[in-house]
Amino acid sequence: MVADAKDSAAKLELHNIPGGPQAFELAMKFCYGMNFEITSGNVAHLRCAAEYLEMSEDYRDENLIERTEIYLNEVVVQSLEKSVEVLTTCQTLPPIAEEVGIPSRCVEAIATNACKEQLMSGLSMLNCDGESPELKSGCLEWWVEDLSLLRIEYYQRVIFAMQRTGVRPDSIVASLMHFAQTSLKGIGKCQIWKKPDSLPEHDQRTIVETLISLMPTEKSCSVPLSFMFGMLRMSIMVDAAIACRLEIERRIAYRLEMVTLDDILIPSIYAGGSLYDVDTVHRILVNFLQRIEEEEEDEDCGYESEGIGNSPSHGSLLKVGRLIDSYLAEIAPDPYLSLQKFVAMIEVLPDYARVIDDGLYRAVDIYLKVHSMLTEQECKKLCKFIDCQKLSQEACNHAAQNDRLPVQMTVRVLYFEQVRLKTALSGNSVDGFVSQRISSGVASAAMSPRDNYASLRRENRELKLEISRMRVRLSELEKEQLFMKQGMMDKTGNGKTFLTSISKGIGKMGIFSGQAGGKRQKSSRKSRGSEGKTGRGRRHSLS
Repeated sequence: MVADAKDSAAKLELHNIPGGPQAFELAMKFCYGMNFEITSGNVAHLRCAAEYLEMSEDYRDENLIERTEIYLNEVVVQSLEKSVEVLTTCQTLPPIAEEVGIPSRCVEAIATNACKEQLMSGLSMLNCDGESPELKSGCLEWWVEDLSLLRIEYYQRVIFAMQRTGVRPDSIVASLMHFAQTSLKGIGKCQIWKKPDSLPEHDQRTIVETLISLMPTEKSCSVPLSFMFGMLRMSIMVDAAIACRLEIERRIAYRLEMVTLDDILIPSIYAGGSLYDVDTVHRILVNFLQRIEEEEEDEDCGYESEGIGNSPSHGSLLKVGRLIDSYLAEIAPDPYLSLQKFVAMIEVLPDYARVIDDGLYRAVDIYLKVHSMLTEQECKKLCKFIDCQKLSQEACNHAAQNDRLPVQMTVRVLYFEQVRLKTALSGNSVDGFVSQRISSGVASAAMSPRDNYASLRRENRELKLEISRMRVRLSELEKEQLFMKQGMMDKTGNGKTFLTSISKGIGKMGIFSGQAGGKRQKSSRKSRGSEGKTGRGRRHSLS
């Protein structure tokens, strides 16, 4: 350039030299034969500056381009730590770094060395699941701290390369969690709603969407639920793409039976609405029910009859039913929660997801207490989801005296409680239920095979629930029996103890019997001879 200039005293100005003045100074020292050291911290800048200054073999043997290439190939690429350090320095370099291939070589070197380290470390790395938590933490986090220094674009390329070369998914998940905690200050539950001041909102959104897309898809790899809920909260906060949010919701729904109540209590970020994000939980629940339906269809393909209550999908559904009842009780005190959203959360669960409706009754009662301005029709709409036959003795006693409930529901509670008491005293509840199921199965013989099997599935599910409810009733009766026995065997007290316990037992049995109890006492001798016949007639009239 100096030779081409007409004026021998021409002044050359070199703008935008890669690496800045420091890289240019080292390049000049190289030209004048001055000693300096090529390190992983300056090799990328030197390589880009040499490319910019055209310091190739055409002008001199072992020129600066050749020297930096030797260092990259023989030193940097062979070490994971040095590859990460060089890749970090590339973040401040112009596009010329991509042209000479420094980032791509570092990315491949990181993935390859990470895979080699896992293979060479043997049991200390691959079998650290059976070791102490400290060793396991060391096994999984030996390189994740270095990767957290990368920019999200380079980090994404590294994770893709690791997945391609066979790095363990558990190690990748550990890296994703550490990167999220480092880059998104406030990913934890306590700080999730405090926006990080160090990053613009656009960068936060990009990081969240990228990390969710990088989560391993292997079923054998279990991403911690706390991390997934943290990413879900952050995706809501930064207004991530809909597809991103739906993906993390789908992943959570696949393991919803393992979720705790605190996990799904997601605060709403919209002013003027409900305190909790009910819509997100509703979508997660819908995805879970779709998964259960698919699993049941797969089980039905074999037409295998399993033992009662042994279906994994049914067990998961019962767990989620209890979880949603607790969730409804938590969000019910919210004065801004609309009836439409509350009802939507109730009706999305099928009836067979609850063995007893005590949790649902409690949530509805809390909602009625807080939202006292509901009309009578709205109260009826809400209470129709409660099955009075699935309420425990304690819940029935509370409902019978609850002024917030519609009169129709109170009447139903009293009626079914009386029917239940008479059925329990007659001791024929199992026979009546089984005969009812058998008689209902006769009509199904005229159906098509597919409809017939669906009907049998539905009846089998109802039978399972009825047996579960009967176990609950049996435990209640056993408690009552134990109480009466204790009163009879208490010899140290005065005579009032025994009489008091007997009077209490008789009073509880006569609550819903009314005049029928008095008639039975008067005509006890007459009824003994025709006990079986009257028992059948009474059961038939009540069914």
